[in-house]
Amino acid sequence: MHPTAIDNGRLFFQCYVSPDADVTVVDIGAQNVNGSLRELAPRGARYVGVDFAAGAGVDVVLDDPYQLPFESASVDVVVSSSCFEHVEFFWLLFTDILRVLKPDGLFYLNAPSNGEFHRYPVDCWRFYPDAGLALLKWAKRSGYEPALLESFTTRQRLDIWNDFVAVFLKDASRLSQHPARMMNHISHYTNGRMHGLPGILRPQTEPEDLAKLQKLTGSLKPLN
Repeated sequence: MHPTAIDNGRLFFQCYVSPDADVTVVDIGAQNVNGSLRELAPRGARYVGVDFAAGAGVDVVLDDPYQLPFESASVDVVVSSSCFEHVEFFWLLFTDILRVLKPDGLFYLNAPSNGEFHRYPVDCWRFYPDAGLALLKWAKRSGYEPALLESFTTRQRLDIWNDFVAVFLKDASRLSQHPARMMNHISHYTNGRMHGLPGILRPQTEPEDLAKLQKLTGSLKPLN
């Protein structure tokens, strides 16, 4: 995990999960590679790490990457960091995440919005500002009524990565149970969306990598 992924995961748990909460947390893509979300979760949480291959931090190896081995409405929190870019049909996994979540359950997604090609074993996707809304529409088409509580793109810190972060609530009727937002605690984000607020907060069409290149060269030059 890179520095911003760790920062984001820590802030998610601080904002959305009480330190003494009696919760079950399922981590998708749980293998410990330079850090793990397991280290950031409340100490009393029942933490289950699932992945597509065995490794450090993995409790359950998935037979089917789109079918989680948990009963419907049995999990409080599902988290996934730096994994969805490697999931070929991530939208199928998203709907199964909603299936296993309790009505007031949360899904925290952190996925790259830029960065180098890194196959593990494949590298298929990058996530941009409308990705959260697209997943919301897919979920509703699949019979669920979730809410996108917030989404945003982080700035780079000590690494090359810009992260797309989104937090989903399984049942939109439970909004009052989750009043906190990560975006209220940070200022270094772009293209934010927050439930109940119109439009995009801190809109930016130019990726951070491109802005840095322009600053370095003084102008955009075509690549030949």
